[in-house]
Amino acid sequence: MSVVDLKRTKIAKILQANELDQEIIVKGWVRTKRGNKSVNFIALNDGSTIHNLQIVADPEVISDDILKKINTGASISVKGKVVASQGQGQRVEIIAQTIEILGTADPEKFPLQPKKHTLEFLREIAHLRARTSTFSAVFRIRHAMSFAVHQFFHQKGFFNIHAPIITGSDAEGAGEMFRVTVLDPINPPKNDKGEVDYKKDFFGKETNLTVSGQLEAELAALALSEVYTFGPTFRAENSNTSRHLAEFWMIEPEMAFYALEDNMDLAEELLQYLVNYALTNCGDDLEFLNQRGLEEDKNKKQEERNELSLVERLRFVTENKFIRINYTEAIEILKNSAYNKKKKFNYPIEAWGTDLQSEHERYLVEKHFKKPVILTDYPKEIKAFYMRQNEDGKTVRAMDILFPGIGEIVGGSQREERHDKLVQRMAEMKIDEEELWWYLETRKYGTVPHSGFGLGFERLMLFVTGMGNIRDVIPFPRTPDNAAF
Repeated sequence: MSVVDLKRTKIAKILQANELDQEIIVKGWVRTKRGNKSVNFIALNDGSTIHNLQIVADPEVISDDILKKINTGASISVKGKVVASQGQGQRVEIIAQTIEILGTADPEKFPLQPKKHTLEFLREIAHLRARTSTFSAVFRIRHAMSFAVHQFFHQKGFFNIHAPIITGSDAEGAGEMFRVTVLDPINPPKNDKGEVDYKKDFFGKETNLTVSGQLEAELAALALSEVYTFGPTFRAENSNTSRHLAEFWMIEPEMAFYALEDNMDLAEELLQYLVNYALTNCGDDLEFLNQRGLEEDKNKKQEERNELSLVERLRFVTENKFIRINYTEAIEILKNSAYNKKKKFNYPIEAWGTDLQSEHERYLVEKHFKKPVILTDYPKEIKAFYMRQNEDGKTVRAMDILFPGIGEIVGGSQREERHDKLVQRMAEMKIDEEELWWYLETRKYGTVPHSGFGLGFERLMLFVTGMGNIRDVIPFPRTPDNAAF
């Protein structure tokens, strides 16, 4: 192949192949440039790998006009030869024959200077933060996890269902939804009662952005047996914590003929598969984030430090069988714990029926069992209407999976397949039967036991990457007062 016929080669491929004396073209963004009158060294990155490729530019070969325009943030195309590196830190480097400036960057104004930046600052420049080592690693892992989700379910014979993003129902019954309308916001049409007349809206009724694809996935499961949705969901919850987003992605499998035990088995298998996939396929990025976490811990108080490194936490999940206990047993453990008796919990455990907080969930995982935990059979008062009621009349066939550093990462249940029980529970929770008539009909025509769960994709990403804020595992976070980019 002649030089004229050369096409761009990705940096990841160059570093993996380690083939010397070949002529290549590489393109990317300049991380740093250093040197003197005799030689310049350019660290180039194209996003295909966490590692930079060193470009060696001889001022006698590359003109001074070109070299002056090569600053941090600039984009360039380099034609050159792959040679064994003479310096430390890389096996190969490129001896530049020609360099073309694709895009310049003013060194005085470019925000990403070669120094440490805070995550808070980087959120303000989310349009550029993917060029940093931290965020390029996070987003490559995000892609890998997304691919692994589809691969896992495809291999098990599940069918992917695209649930609607616009819906007329509230799956969770919480009411914290974003309205979808084309009505005039200043002077909307009114009915005889003086209320907004949604019959004149685009869909002829009040509609919202979905909080879950579960109900629609259940409909598909009661025909195709095993399905899953993987799409965006929305909550209009005015919360600014490090664990909440207004727009996030959910993985929601639903399975006909599955009891709660089958549901737990599948969820455990999925989580171990995904974490193992990351360990196997994202080694360089995980090692970078692992070292980043260790450096961060050095600046924390002893009690705030992670007991396990990132990679150790991941292996904690893949190498341990999950502990399974019911809610009642968990409450007794927590109530009688030294943490509770010494009032170390921010929310003391006093009696059965308490809704567990993240600190309680993490105590069970990190302090008591030292293994991932699946909690089952929660009080029905603190769970959704669609969960199958147990014979005791007090609890439902719910299950939550708890992880170190995260708390709850999966929530699910065996669904209530009995029409009379479902109608009774909806009445107790003041949920309109007419609004969910189609959901109730599936309990009239060929109903079967079935189960499902939800895995928040960003929660999974928090765990796999070790990042501390959910805003840092999604490219463009949507939170209260923030819809930029």
